[in-house]
Amino acid sequence: MTVLSRLAGSNTHGQDSSYFLGWEEYEKNPFDESRNPNGMIQMGLAENQLCFDLLESWIAKNPDSANFKCNGQSVFRDLALFQDYHGLPQFKKAFVSYMSLLRGNKVTFDPSKLVLTAGATSANETLIFCLANPGEAVLIPTPYYPGFDRDLKWRTGAEIVPIKCSSYNNFKITKTALEEAYNSAKNQGLVVKAVLVTNPSNPLGTTLSKDEITLVLNFVSSKNMHLISDEIYAGTVFNSSSFTSVMEAITDKKWAHLLDRVHVVSSLSKDLGLPGFRVGAIYSNDPKVVSAATKMSSFGLVSAQTQHLLAGLLSDHKFMEKYITHNQARLKARQAMLVSGLKRAEINCLESNSGLFAWVDMRHLLKSRTFEAEMELWKDVLYEMKLNISPGSSCHCSEPGWFRVCFANMSDHTLDLAMQRVKSFLDSKINKNSHSYLKNSRRARSLSSWVFRLSFDDKEPEER
Repeated sequence: MTVLSRLAGSNTHGQDSSYFLGWEEYEKNPFDESRNPNGMIQMGLAENQLCFDLLESWIAKNPDSANFKCNGQSVFRDLALFQDYHGLPQFKKAFVSYMSLLRGNKVTFDPSKLVLTAGATSANETLIFCLANPGEAVLIPTPYYPGFDRDLKWRTGAEIVPIKCSSYNNFKITKTALEEAYNSAKNQGLVVKAVLVTNPSNPLGTTLSKDEITLVLNFVSSKNMHLISDEIYAGTVFNSSSFTSVMEAITDKKWAHLLDRVHVVSSLSKDLGLPGFRVGAIYSNDPKVVSAATKMSSFGLVSAQTQHLLAGLLSDHKFMEKYITHNQARLKARQAMLVSGLKRAEINCLESNSGLFAWVDMRHLLKSRTFEAEMELWKDVLYEMKLNISPGSSCHCSEPGWFRVCFANMSDHTLDLAMQRVKSFLDSKINKNSHSYLKNSRRARSLSSWVFRLSFDDKEPEER
């Protein structure tokens, strides 16, 4: 008798991806600056730990929010009792205000169109449940977040078809790539229901250009599809002038017919660094999507206590403006530290303007231009350098040799140590290879001399 259902027993969760396997290896020997300085450094986790001092300072100065009070009066009983899954009105109002602030107040959001979810994972899965039937497809530009294989496919039964982007144009979306993905889905007998983009991109750390957004909007319009824009990294853009939300783009009247078919996923996990609070959201202009998603959200609610605390935080506009400015500055400095550290080891990164990671080019370190060679290099990084990073193949990159390396989930000292490990390992390999080359060269010269003498001695005297 089978113990588990087909769904529970299936391997479509993606847990066997190198993305998750790296985490498992890290957990066996986690680095700690004092207790385990030779342990593995976690550079495969996109967490933002750079501004906890600001958040902790705000909580200390605003004890009512943390102590379940409002105007000095306890609201503990109200929060402890059953809450409607629509969410606390004051929190939803504060959340949409924060979403506008992140986008330079160029677009406003209506709290009644916001659906709260237990993180962006739940938000993305809920949207797929709303928009696609099992066996129908979503197109996603590569490289993309490895967790999408779990979030979008595992329980929904939907399929992902890659929009294959390439390094020749810095992985930008092209019309050709969109059409090829669409035709590939059709050839597989799949009905395509949506395009999903991450803006800013995980793992690239880049924002979509206005031309790319226009291209994608034209494409979904022509194919009568939905567009999902995962914008959970909107608050990590350290060059704010370069980010355009799709919600800003569709304020143009020419996109009025797409209003109900464009949906945004938001979260407080990346910019505020609160993944443990499990706060995500879906924003949609389609009342049917909002209604269905709200019903489904009952399987993954945000606790009332969390909403109460964060409503106070997000409603403090003066503090949030300060936080955004400091967060962007710290992310920019930390990204520069990673890029310069890798450059000292003669490793380059894709130019980026956002995110908690860099897209790192290690193609020149591959023994061959294959994904097998990429995995060999990844194992060297994992076991020799003791750094957990994410191979490009786990992100479905079409070219071997790219890696996602996170930089915001550790101290400056730890990042500096990680860069030292990279340089020391590569320098030792170069020295080892040079020694091997010199040794082989001497052996070759000695062999050549011996062969020459042998051939000379074997000749007849008259031939001399």
